[in-house]
Amino acid sequence: MAREAKEAGADGILLMPPHMWLRFGMNPNAPFEYIKDVAEGADIDIIIHLYPATSKAFYPVETLIKMCKEIPHVKCIKVGTRVTAIYEHDVRELRKHCPDISLITCHDETLCVTWFTGMDGALIGFAGCVPELITGAWEVFSHPEKHTLKEAQDWSNKIYPISQAIYGGGQPSGEAHARLKETLAQRGIFKSALMRKPVLPLDQEEKDWVAEGIKLSGLGKVDMSKYA
Repeated sequence: MAREAKEAGADGILLMPPHMWLRFGMNPNAPFEYIKDVAEGADIDIIIHLYPATSKAFYPVETLIKMCKEIPHVKCIKVGTRVTAIYEHDVRELRKHCPDISLITCHDETLCVTWFTGMDGALIGFAGCVPELITGAWEVFSHPEKHTLKEAQDWSNKIYPISQAIYGGGQPSGEAHARLKETLAQRGIFKSALMRKPVLPLDQEEKDWVAEGIKLSGLGKVDMSKYA
């Protein structure tokens, strides 16, 4: 699949762990060999998707450093650690040992908190839902020399209500994706919020929760006719 992506014109891929590892775990040496085999077999650049530290498919920071140093195709890590102490420690270690590797967060539900460690960006579905909030916040976090802590906190406060309405303080999930799609529908971006089963439709209480998040975050309807 990676070779096919390159043949189609892709410069790189986002590479997740094999999902069998989530259930059964993995040999500690397997992640390095896996990334190396794909990189060399397809001759394509790679963004490593780091799964939560609480999962069986999490790569320890020593493994990540080895990947970055010994596999030239590794250009970026999408950091989804979701345990704050481990997240900050690993980001600091990667910055120290692999300064040329881009580090991006995928913590949709705690975006601004994870940006405080000094990241190079984010790769999140949430950005497609409220791009005006995400890009506004990123302008502040990516240019700290031009902005104040108060500005960063203000953007975080704007994002928080809709983030809570979608994620409820938990990680992205099928139900969270349904609420994200409901947000897009309520804002007039999508015509329908229908999800495929086994994700079930939202009840009215959940839809009202989304509507309240939209209101508290100061988000309005989007006139899609402008883009027709």
